[in-house]
Amino acid sequence: MQGNRGYKMEQQNHSYKKSDYHQYQQSENRSSSNGQQSGSHNESLTIDLKNFRKPTEKTYTQRSRLFVGNLPPDVTEDEMRKLFEKYGKAGEIFIHKDKGFGFIRLETRTLAEIAKAELDNLPLRGKQLRVRFACHSAALSVRNLPQFVSNELLEEAFSMFGQVERAIVIVDDRGRPSGKGIVEFASKPAARKALDRCADGSYLLTAFPRPITVEPMDQLDNEEGLPEKLVVKNQGYHKEREQPPRFAQPGSFEYEYAMRWKALVEMEKQQQDQVDRNIKEAQEKMELEMEAARHEHQVMLMRQDLMRRQEELRRLEELHNQDVQKRKQMELRHEEERRRREEETRRQQEEMLRRQQEGFKNAYPDTREADMRMTQMAMPGTMGMNNRSSLGNSTVAAGAAAQTGPGSMMPEAAGIGMTPPAADRFGQPSNIEALGATTQQAYQRGTPGSDFGPNKRRRY
Repeated sequence: MQGNRGYKMEQQNHSYKKSDYHQYQQSENRSSSNGQQSGSHNESLTIDLKNFRKPTEKTYTQRSRLFVGNLPPDVTEDEMRKLFEKYGKAGEIFIHKDKGFGFIRLETRTLAEIAKAELDNLPLRGKQLRVRFACHSAALSVRNLPQFVSNELLEEAFSMFGQVERAIVIVDDRGRPSGKGIVEFASKPAARKALDRCADGSYLLTAFPRPITVEPMDQLDNEEGLPEKLVVKNQGYHKEREQPPRFAQPGSFEYEYAMRWKALVEMEKQQQDQVDRNIKEAQEKMELEMEAARHEHQVMLMRQDLMRRQEELRRLEELHNQDVQKRKQMELRHEEERRRREEETRRQQEEMLRRQQEGFKNAYPDTREADMRMTQMAMPGTMGMNNRSSLGNSTVAAGAAAQTGPGSMMPEAAGIGMTPPAADRFGQPSNIEALGATTQQAYQRGTPGSDFGPNKRRRY
C-alpha cells in the first residue's frame, strides 16, 4: 500500500502539466487559423519540439511509449505513423491486427502526454481509439533508501546492472526524502538482473549499513481511472447500483454490519500502527547496537593493527639481531682467514728459507763432514801406528831406538790382526807416520757427533 501511495505521489509530481498543454493548444489554434488560408490543419501545424523537452530528459524511453487500442483491422504502420507525425518522429511502431491494438514510442514524455490527450477517443473508421501509456515492464520499486541518496546517486548505483532510463527518489510535499524510489531500466533483462542480485545479496548505497529492498513496481493508472463507459454492466452491476450513495440509518441491518466493518478496519489500522511502532523501535535498537558494534569493531581493528605493528617490530628486531650475528660471524671468519693467510705466508717464507739453505749446503759441503770422511779413510793406518808404538814399548827397552822400516811394522800389525799397507802404495814409513799424525790432528779438532745431537740444530 505504501509503495502504491508513493508511486501515486510520483505520478502526481511528474505528471503532464496543464500549462504546457494550454501553451500547446494556443500554438495549435494559431497554426489552425493560419492553416485555413493555406490548406489542411495537419499540413499547417508545426511544433517546436525544443519547448517540450527538459534539459536532462532522455528521449525515446519506456515512459514515452503509448498503447493504442481499438484499432481497425486494416490499419497499417504508415497510417499510424501519419496519425502521430505532428507529435514528432516515432521511434517504434508495432501493430497486432488480429487483436486490434498497437504500440508507438515518441521522443519525449511530454509529447506522448499531448498525443494521448488529443487522440484518446478519436473516431477512426467507426471505432474510437483508446490511447494509454504502455506498462513499463522494466521498472523497479526501491525502499529503505538512506537519507542522503539523490536521484543521481540512485541512477549511478543501478547503472551497474544495465542502462537506466530514469531514477527518482520519492519525496513528500516539503521535499523531504521518503526512503522510497523508482528505477526504470531500458530493458527487462537489466531489471531482472538488478532484482535477483539485490534479493540474493545486501546492496548498500552509503556508509549506513542498511541494505535497500528492491521489488517489481506495480503499474497503476491514477490519471484516467475507471470512467463509467468502461464499467462492465452485468447483473451484479445492476444489483449494486439499485440504491444511490447514502448514510446508514442507526438501528438498521445496514448500520449494524457497517459498524462491524468499521471496527474491523479500525482494528487493522491499530495493528498496522502497532507493527509500524514495533518496526520503528526495532530499527532504533538496531541503530544503537550497530553504533556500539561499530565502536567495538573499530577498537578491534585498532587492537589488531597494534598487534600487527608489534609483530612487525619484533620481526624487525629479529632481523636486526640476525644481521648483527651475521656481521659478527663475518668478522670472525675474516679474522680467521687473515690469520690463516698470515700463517700460510709465514710457512711459505720458512719453506723458502729452508730450500735456500738446502741449496747452499748442496753447493758448498760442510768442512766437518769432509774431515770426518778423511778421518774414516785414515783410521786403519792410525790404528796400526798406535798399536805398533804400544807393542814396541813393551818389547824394546827404555831408551832404545825404535826400529824403522817395513820389517818392524809388519809383526806389530799382524799382532793386532791388521794387514799393513804396501810400501809402494804409501811411500816411505816416515810419510805414512806423518800422514797418520796429520789425520789424527784433524780428527781431534772436535768430538765426532758432539755438534749433531738429536735436539741440537746445526749452525752455519
